[in-house]
Amino acid sequence: MEPAGIGDRVEGLHAVSAALKAGRVSRLTVERQPGDAVSELLASVAGVPVREVGDLRKVSVTSAPQGIMADCRPLATKSLTELVAESDNPALVVLDHVEDPQNVGAVARSALAAGGSGIVVAARRAAPLGATAFKAAAGALEMLPIAVVNSIADAVQRLEELEVWTIGLDGSAQESLFGCPLFDQPVAIIVGGEGRGLTRLVSDRVSKLVAIPMARGAESLNVSVAAALAMFEVRRVRQATD
Repeated sequence: MEPAGIGDRVEGLHAVSAALKAGRVSRLTVERQPGDAVSELLASVAGVPVREVGDLRKVSVTSAPQGIMADCRPLATKSLTELVAESDNPALVVLDHVEDPQNVGAVARSALAAGGSGIVVAARRAAPLGATAFKAAAGALEMLPIAVVNSIADAVQRLEELEVWTIGLDGSAQESLFGCPLFDQPVAIIVGGEGRGLTRLVSDRVSKLVAIPMARGAESLNVSVAAALAMFEVRRVRQATD
């Protein structure tokens, strides 16, 4: 079920620095004339082989690797049961086949900043958890527990069995995201893929559908922006009830 080599290469200063702190890096690749930030990072590294190349962009996955990339031991993932059990009051974000890795990384970054306890992604028909996602996450994917599942719809059902409310974001929903009364309880925010939103089966299985109130005529929000608003609303509600 779990994709082989998840996070086995990361690129960019923040992503590489976070992977080093996590102890996952087996080799660094840098440009022969690194900038000050890369040189400063290298000065703090001990015991990791370093390879030099003329132009890192010729071997990188991302278009702007910032002069450094790292080969890493694959990142361990969690089961849904573990994600729920590891938090006293879970606040998860579930991505229903989000296909842009930059969006996945941005969602992870926002979820971590909002105090989220984990992220759930699909093993297939979804963005790979590779260098692009890790760079956009700026280290968040090293710290935010991840579950990779075969079916998001089945994951929603399993979360319900684990007594976690599943809240789907849907622009046509009648209830507002803001002030949702369930956010002080174990909750998973379900965010749909770019353009099409939640899949039908997922939409049918969630505990509740909510919408982000929008000005008349405004287009739908980017998936990472929508997820960020939802996760920070969960945080706001919980802080207000503490």
